[in-house]
Amino acid sequence: MMGILCIYLKQKTTILSSMSTFSIRAFGTSAPANDLKQMDIERREVTERDVEIDILFCGVCHSDLHTARNEWGGTVYPNVPGHEIVGRITKVGSAVTKFKVGDLAGVGCMVDSCRECESCKEGLEQYCENGNIQTYNGHDKHLNKQTFGGYSERVVVDQDFVLHIPENLDLAATAPLLCAGITTYSPLRHWNVGPGKKVGIVGIGGLGHMGVKIAKAMGAHVVVITTSASKVDDAKRLGADEVILSTDAEQMKEHAGTLHFILDCVSAQHDINAYLSLLKRDGSLTLVGAPEHPLPVAPFSLIPTRKSFSGSMIGGIAETQEMLDFCGKHNIISDIELINMQDINHAYDRLLKSDVKYRFVIDMASLKN
Repeated sequence: MMGILCIYLKQKTTILSSMSTFSIRAFGTSAPANDLKQMDIERREVTERDVEIDILFCGVCHSDLHTARNEWGGTVYPNVPGHEIVGRITKVGSAVTKFKVGDLAGVGCMVDSCRECESCKEGLEQYCENGNIQTYNGHDKHLNKQTFGGYSERVVVDQDFVLHIPENLDLAATAPLLCAGITTYSPLRHWNVGPGKKVGIVGIGGLGHMGVKIAKAMGAHVVVITTSASKVDDAKRLGADEVILSTDAEQMKEHAGTLHFILDCVSAQHDINAYLSLLKRDGSLTLVGAPEHPLPVAPFSLIPTRKSFSGSMIGGIAETQEMLDFCGKHNIISDIELINMQDINHAYDRLLKSDVKYRFVIDMASLKN
């Protein structure tokens, strides 16, 4: 089978934008209403600063579904999602110094940025003022076409946007760290979560379950806030010290003014003011979930006790590597359900129903074979 695969990878070599490319198998969609299906895409041959990664596992993020179905607008078709990529390096460019063939490697939500703006120079490429290049549905400056993501056999990325994967972690369960892990780690780190801090995590899903694990490993007293009584036991299994049912007015009143920080991981519409009431003076609530409609904030939810309401988006490359090293040290991985590539459309249907604990991860061997 490997011999057949090698022939397949080599059988089509073309020149796009004066650059040598090769053809690989991928799963993507050609229109918003279409299912994802197998297709061929082009990858560039490694430039002097590139590494080529054989993709072993790719996480399934809710952003994949939104983009594939053009729910946020701006999707360029054909679209190949996937930005939680873990694999092994198979080729390196002549100027690559950070990796070697055989290394485990990861790629998250970005594959490049302008590298010149204030944010990039501060290691905050996620806030690139000229627009970072997303792993999929971005603009590939080498091929002058859209970028294709990790629902594919291989990916070629500049070494500066590739990450080292800790050897001790389960590779499949590490993949979601490249998005869900850093999305929760970054605000917890920025707001100095640690010993002596009482931290609330709103929502136990793909993001929230990672928030609980990371905040606990940082040494915080972790309080999960959920609408579902059925998630109480699982929240405690994940590491929560306490659980508040937000549908219980007495519990919410009892915990009012007790939390230093809240990480809100909910993407559905909800009353943000109810959660702001749980904060202490000078407390902060950071939103990482992305509800479809605006969330009204009452001025007096903030003003009387100098509370803050903020947002956060993934993390820069250096911080993402820091997160991976932290997770390696504390043996933190995502709770996953491993699926075959051919089951992705069914997985999307289940994702819409929140029918997964807590992240789908694709075994890319199912595509290669």
